Amino acid sequence: MKARLGSLAALAVPVLAGMAYLAIAGAPSAFLVINGLAFVAAMVAILAFPEVAGQKVLRILTIALIAILFVPLATGPWLNGIARWFTLGGFILHSGAVAFPMLAVLAANDEDYAPPILLAALLAASLQPDAALGLAVMMTAVGLYNAERDWRLVPVAGVALFASMAAGLRGELPAQPFVERVLVQLAMTQPLAAFGLAMSLLASFLMLAHAIPAAKPVRHALAGSLFGFSLAALVSNYPSILIGYGAAPILGYGLALALPSRGSAFPPRSSSLE
Repeated sequence: MKARLGSLAALAVPVLAGMAYLAIAGAPSAFLVINGLAFVAAMVAILAFPEVAGQKVLRILTIALIAILFVPLATGPWLNGIARWFTLGGFILHSGAVAFPMLAVLAANDEDYAPPILLAALLAASLQPDAALGLAVMMTAVGLYNAERDWRLVPVAGVALFASMAAGLRGELPAQPFVERVLVQLAMTQPLAAFGLAMSLLASFLMLAHAIPAAKPVRHALAGSLFGFSLAALVSNYPSILIGYGAAPILGYGLALALPSRGSAFPPRSSSLE
């Protein structure tokens, strides 16, 4: 339990800072309630979810998560030719924010299939199109390469960079208040508040990279994915994950952080917990 508290802190710092921002900035009360409920669900996942055991089970989970990335292309909703979301229980969730953090963990744990897993996610990002997901794939590949020096991840990162640029040209939508480009918009009116939110994201990044109870590849993959999503929100109209309104990334990272602390059913790596 004590080890899992580090994972909880990595999520809690930006989410609670973001909820404080939503309250102070006058966001609709429903935004606070939804983010709060998502955070409670994420806490339960981190602290209480049972171990997911068995290589076969984990690879089935990987396939299911990849399929979730493609669901919006089959079901919509579509907006100006863009499909990145699916509906669940009356809520609209961003498929990449829900599924990709877990895929980053599974890819980091599955050395043989890490590049194909990331390329499958990148294909979904290109078809939707979703530059934020593409950048998350790119930075996950960079994080994994930094941890493992697997040359196969270099072309994955390169392809993801160009795919993200192409998706950015085709897939930009108007920024929604309290959702997209939170730091950029807040910096124009309240630079100190923007700095505080940015520091909460930086703290989360550092905790993911160095403090959660997981092997180095998992830590660097998760930190890389957070960096990629956050970078997209700085350069274009994409959600400011964890600090802005949105249940999907809170649930996605909560479920992802529930995986590494339980160990892995894949063959152990030499870099385990270094």
